[in-house]
Amino acid sequence: MIFDTDILIWVQRGNPKAASLIDKTKDRMISIQTYMELLQCANHKKQQQIIRNYLREFEFQMIPLSENIGHRASIYIEEYSMANGLRAGDAIIAASAIENDLALATANHKHYKVVPNLELHLFKP
Repeated sequence: MIFDTDILIWVQRGNPKAASLIDKTKDRMISIQTYMELLQCANHKKQQQIIRNYLREFEFQMIPLSENIGHRASIYIEEYSMANGLRAGDAIIAASAIENDLALATANHKHYKVVPNLELHLFKP
């Protein structure tokens, strides 16, 4: 399963349901987009190191941006950004999930509901 950035933010805030979801998931994945969003939201270098350590400790695998993911994400932006407000970061995360045949765990259903063939695992904090 690939985890949306919001799930990891819930973990950082101490949400036990988010931590439990991660604990019981065997194959933990994140998009490079999620990784960058997490680092960007850190307030200082020590917090960035805590994020990197957490991802390493829980054996998250990072899905890199590939040509196929970039192409698929750009199509999603063309199709859904104006009418539905799909943002570039969410398009990259959705494309990463679909290109790797993974379900996406997220609490942000509204961000992804327009993306066809995306299997969503909805999280309720």
